[in-house]
Amino acid sequence: MSKYHIEIDDSSGFCFGVTTAIKKAEEKLAEGHSEALYCLGDIVHNGMEVERLHRQGLITINHEQLKNLHHAKVLLRAHGEPPATYELAQKNDIEIIDATCPVVLQLQRRIKRQYEEVKKIREEQVERTPQIVIFGKPGHAEVLGLVGQTEGSAIVIEHLKEVEQLDFQRDIFLYSQTTKSLDEFHRIIDYIQQHISPTATFKSYDTICRQVANRMPNIASFASKHDVILFVCGRKSSNGKVLFNECKNVNPNSYLIERADEIDMQWMKDKNTIGICGATSTPKWLMEECREYIMNHE
Repeated sequence: MSKYHIEIDDSSGFCFGVTTAIKKAEEKLAEGHSEALYCLGDIVHNGMEVERLHRQGLITINHEQLKNLHHAKVLLRAHGEPPATYELAQKNDIEIIDATCPVVLQLQRRIKRQYEEVKKIREEQVERTPQIVIFGKPGHAEVLGLVGQTEGSAIVIEHLKEVEQLDFQRDIFLYSQTTKSLDEFHRIIDYIQQHISPTATFKSYDTICRQVANRMPNIASFASKHDVILFVCGRKSSNGKVLFNECKNVNPNSYLIERADEIDMQWMKDKNTIGICGATSTPKWLMEECREYIMNHE
C-alpha cells in the first residue's frame, strides 16, 4: 500500500486511431515472416512505446529512406499520408499496411473533394479561386497529409493572428487538424465571419476529433482533484503539450515526464494525492510504471 492516494486518469491514454495502428503493427510482427516491417515515422509520439515495438522488430524510417526502399512492407501510422506516398509505394512495389485513423481518412477525402471543386473554379476565373484553409500545425504529419490532398495549395494557419494573411475578398473554406483546440477554432471562425467580404462565401467544417477535444475539460477536472499531477507524455507530442498546459493552468504542481525515472520524489513532499495522466499517445502501461515507481521509492 502507498502512503499516497495515487489515481491514474481513466480518460488518458491512446485514442482509437493510435490503438488501431499499434494493434495492426503487433499483429503483423506476430506473424513472424522473415521480411522486415517498416513504419513511416514514429508510430506514436512516445519514445517508450516506439522502443517497445522496436524490440519486437518494427523499424522506423523517414520519407527519404522510403524512396530507396523496394519490395517491402510499410505501415502508415494514424496521422495519414499525402497521395505522393501511395504513388511512391506503388512505383517501388511496396506493400502498404494502412493504419490511417478513420477520422483523418474521412477528413482527407472531404478536403480532396473540396479541392476538385476549387480546381474547376480556378480554370474559369483565377482571381476568384477559393482558399482552402487548414487550422493546424505546419509540418505536422497529419497536416502534411491534408495539404497533400490539395497538391500543396492549402493555406495552413496555426494561430489566430495568422488569419490576417487570408484574402477576405475571396471564398474561404476552413477545416481543422483533428487534434486542435476547439476554442481556438471557434475564435478563428468568429474573426473570419467579421472580416469576410459580403461578396465572398465563408464555410467552416468542424473536423476536430471529439475523442481528443473532450479530453481538455476532462483533464482539467482531473488536475483540479489532486495535489500533484504527473503528466506522462513523449516530448514530440503536440497534443501532449496542449493537454499538459491545461493541467498546469489548473494545477501549478503539474510535471511533464517521459518516463518513470524522471520522477523527483521531492515533488510529492507534504502532498497526499497524486494524479497520473497523459496524452492520446501515452500508453497505459507507462502510466502504471510511474505509479509503481512512486510506490517503490516512498
